[in-house]
Amino acid sequence: MNLELGGKVALVTGSSAGIGLAIARQLADEGCKVVLNGRDPERLRAAQAQLAGTHSVLADARDPAACQAMIGEVIAVHGRLDILVCNVGSGTSVAPGQEHPSEWQRVLDINLHSTTNAVWAATEALVASRGNVICISSICGIEALGCPVPYAAAKAALESYVRNSARVFGRQGVRINSIAPGNILFEGSVWDRKLKQDRAAVESMLARDVALGCLGTPGDVARLAAYLASPLANFITGATHVVDGGQLRS
Repeated sequence: MNLELGGKVALVTGSSAGIGLAIARQLADEGCKVVLNGRDPERLRAAQAQLAGTHSVLADARDPAACQAMIGEVIAVHGRLDILVCNVGSGTSVAPGQEHPSEWQRVLDINLHSTTNAVWAATEALVASRGNVICISSICGIEALGCPVPYAAAKAALESYVRNSARVFGRQGVRINSIAPGNILFEGSVWDRKLKQDRAAVESMLARDVALGCLGTPGDVARLAAYLASPLANFITGATHVVDGGQLRS
């Protein structure tokens, strides 16, 4: 399928590994001019080495000023921004019941503010290009699944942000959607670690809780992201798209 993405400029935050890198690769394969982003210079260089012709910007999306500078660099290099994929996030936190104010702030900064900062900094450029935003969320923001409470709350807030922003952005010609992955396996992921620690427990959980009985891959998320970023999805905005193998029940 031709997604009509040739020549589009796409910035993928948090794209030095995992889901973000897979999305960047998929968009590059579809003909986009891709800009990678991360906080670790070595990991970012390694990611860029895997994707010929990409540009990269070292920036911490938790910092609004850093996001402004990042968008400024994208515009300086490419002259426009058509697609913003907000992928910065982490589900690592304290056990339920052990939350404290500084942990709430840390998790919200990573999983919510990294997105709102990037979208805020990119709005003018996206309005100019009539572009679109894709926010990588989580099924933990939709249903109570036993994940860390600050993470679940941050992702639920992200879902609300997408739904409530869609009408405002839509009047300016900009679409915004979210993708809520389930259990995605890649090197260094939480599921990579859990498999190494107790494969039998993971396989039991998959058989019990996931309709397809398996873990997902970053590519499963990336292919949907490319479709949502494309003109083929021009009538889709303010929506959450679940990629979880049938884990959610509601």
